Amino acid sequence: MTVQVSAAVPGMRRTNRRAVFVRWVRRTHGWFGLWGALLGLVFGLSGVWLNHRAVLKLDLPAQKVSNAQIQLPVATPENVDALVEWLAERLKMDAAAKNIRIEKARPVPWSGKKGDRDGDGAPLMQPERWSFALGGPNHLVQVEYWVGNKSVNVRTMENGFIATLTNLHKGVAMPIPWILLVDTLAGSLIFLSLSGVILWWETNRRRHLGIAIFGVSVVVTVGVALWPLHV
Repeated sequence: MTVQVSAAVPGMRRTNRRAVFVRWVRRTHGWFGLWGALLGLVFGLSGVWLNHRAVLKLDLPAQKVSNAQIQLPVATPENVDALVEWLAERLKMDAAAKNIRIEKARPVPWSGKKGDRDGDGAPLMQPERWSFALGGPNHLVQVEYWVGNKSVNVRTMENGFIATLTNLHKGVAMPIPWILLVDTLAGSLIFLSLSGVILWWETNRRRHLGIAIFGVSVVVTVGVALWPLHV
């Protein structure tokens, strides 16, 4: 009897460790799902809208777009930060600009053609271009300025609920904390996927059927993703 009990102990220990591991994965799986529930709902709703808007010709409702030119107090601001500060004060908005881009001056695309030269024979130059955004996903102001102009091009968008969700999905005019928060959702989805497979593997005995389903899903997913590349 003593020999039988001692021989059974290693197997019992392995079973206990496996049970503890499965319980931990199940609990952690649930907590991660709870953490990403709201963000998952936001991204799910906006993702369905974005995925079908072209085929079903869905327009973003209650979106008001206006274009304007605002005269500058001086011909050329010192730098893009000075322009951001002045324009934010002019529009009574937060001066935290997003997506600041500076495109250096360069020859115009058609400068290689004969006759597209200045008086000294140098190619015609396209001036430096500044662009940035102010506001948030519901009220977005996109700014474009060509260095040397006396005015700034401003495009203002007042977004409704669906358009705001769409901007949240794409990260339009969102600060770094939002981007980092979305990164945690991406990490949660990765863990949920892996932990879901682990839970299924450890709690389901029909593994051959599961492997077959998983293999078919991989083939279908890869095939659908690569199909447009061959069209």
